[in-house]
Amino acid sequence: MESEEFKSFRQRMSKTQKQMGQLLGISLKAVSSYEQGWRSISTPVERQMFFLLSRVEGNQKGRKSCWVIKKCPPETKKQCPAWEFKAGKLCWFINGTICCGDACKDWAEKMECCRSCEVFKSFFYPQKNSHPKA
Repeated sequence: MESEEFKSFRQRMSKTQKQMGQLLGISLKAVSSYEQGWRSISTPVERQMFFLLSRVEGNQKGRKSCWVIKKCPPETKKQCPAWEFKAGKLCWFINGTICCGDACKDWAEKMECCRSCEVFKSFFYPQKNSHPKA
């Protein structure tokens, strides 16, 4: 996640930097540093930002599960944690999903896969169905 995206998400949630720091369990200085690009955004902070934004803008009722959208065959679904935990609308949050063929080795690899996925893009970039560079 880049600094511009972090700031944009915070603003979409209508939070001040201080409020965002409280929600994320980090200091106001850390939030400011992320937004200025002085500090890299850590994996736990990025995950929590996506999660919080999904809860604010989620509109869960009309959303289809990832396995429906991606038309996963039964044998693939049975191997996927998103299916196991009935979390097809939060697949991007769960490690071990097999959307790109195999489970990703870490969060960075997972985000690379998810950022190209229509399920993820519809959640976080609904207007233009695109995103800033990761």
